[in-house]
Amino acid sequence: MTVARTICLGFLGVISVGTLLLMLPVSLADGSWNSFVTALFTATSATCVTGLIVVDTGSYYSFWGQLIIVALIQVGGLGYMTANTFLLLLLGRRSRVRYRIALQESLDSGGVSSVSQLLKSIIGLTVVLELTGVFVLMTIFIPEFGWTYGMWQSVFHSISAFNNAGFSLFEDSLMGYSDLPRMTVFITFLIILGGIGYQVMMEAFFWIQNKFQTDKKRFRFSLHVKIATSTTITLLLVGFLGFFASELSNAETLQPLSWSNKILAAWFQSVTTRTAGFNTIDTGQMTTAGLFLTIALMFIGASPGSTGGGIKTTTFRILTTCTKSVLQGRENVILYERRVAMELIMKAVAVTVGSISIVALSTMILAISEPSLPFINLFFETISAFATVGLSTGITADFSTFGALIITLLMYAGRVGILILMAALLGDPKPSVLDYPDEDLLVG
Repeated sequence: MTVARTICLGFLGVISVGTLLLMLPVSLADGSWNSFVTALFTATSATCVTGLIVVDTGSYYSFWGQLIIVALIQVGGLGYMTANTFLLLLLGRRSRVRYRIALQESLDSGGVSSVSQLLKSIIGLTVVLELTGVFVLMTIFIPEFGWTYGMWQSVFHSISAFNNAGFSLFEDSLMGYSDLPRMTVFITFLIILGGIGYQVMMEAFFWIQNKFQTDKKRFRFSLHVKIATSTTITLLLVGFLGFFASELSNAETLQPLSWSNKILAAWFQSVTTRTAGFNTIDTGQMTTAGLFLTIALMFIGASPGSTGGGIKTTTFRILTTCTKSVLQGRENVILYERRVAMELIMKAVAVTVGSISIVALSTMILAISEPSLPFINLFFETISAFATVGLSTGITADFSTFGALIITLLMYAGRVGILILMAALLGDPKPSVLDYPDEDLLVG
């Protein structure tokens, strides 16, 4: 079995188990059997850390159903192969090379030999950050809901935020806390850390550790960290300014808020489009400009090796720099005094073209199957599903069974990744023994 198929089947296995568990009467608040499509949609959305829902999570599912959902979010955020290899390490076994390579592929890790150490670092970092999130959110939820339910709210939302899942136990997501700076600041803090990637966080940790050592060594950040960090900061600022400008006069979103809350809401919206899925303003009431900006930011998504989706910040940066190089007449793509290999450029092009193709085809199919729904809303929903964001204009529950299944497939494809999915379907590429001559053609 190929590495790609191992990853794809792993996610399918988790989704299948989650679907069966969410169909049981114990998972529902009213004790009835759940429908297959609703259970499948919810399990896929949780495992693929998307956050799109067809029923209200807080009222439709019981505590056990919510516990299953948050467990699926945790497994999906870390990645099936991460959880599987971690269990093997706990049992004292050596993970097979096949699984170690699969873990490397799913995390975009640099070497097979470092996977075990990388895995331990990922688990430790995840536990520390999520526990920190729980402690901070406890100060908000326990005074409001009491110890038991307040603690559960804190655990659920901390895990959901760090894994960029966007699931909430509130019917209106986090709109009820739009005027609470503590909630906005810390939820966005968790979202950014979860979406920037484990490699960035670990290199930042080693950099800080090196600063406090007596025998300081020369520390140099990798090219990946430089690109992921600078692109993330740029997109966050562009999103903040764009949302603030486009929604400032909108009576349904920012206009009624105070100036301080306007700033908080615009910042939260900029962060949450990076595949998180929470919202503190009504997404369905945003202006067309705001929706279009959201679509663009969702499609770009988070960074590689993170809990988020999209085509990734590094892909976007390579393509924009490549375009700039062509316009300037340069033969190489240079980033931070390093030449980007042609193999990476071709991979970036393949990811983008493949993603656009899937989104375009799915949007056309949904436009045919759901003729009563506005096109901009369908397009928004398609991007949100494929980029595993979870933001919605409020039409998710209005889809037919066929439309819900298309969205389900999109969430799955977006989580495993377009290249891994195609490799799983087509198999390993066969090396070519032929070398063809070059020939020019007109482009542009």
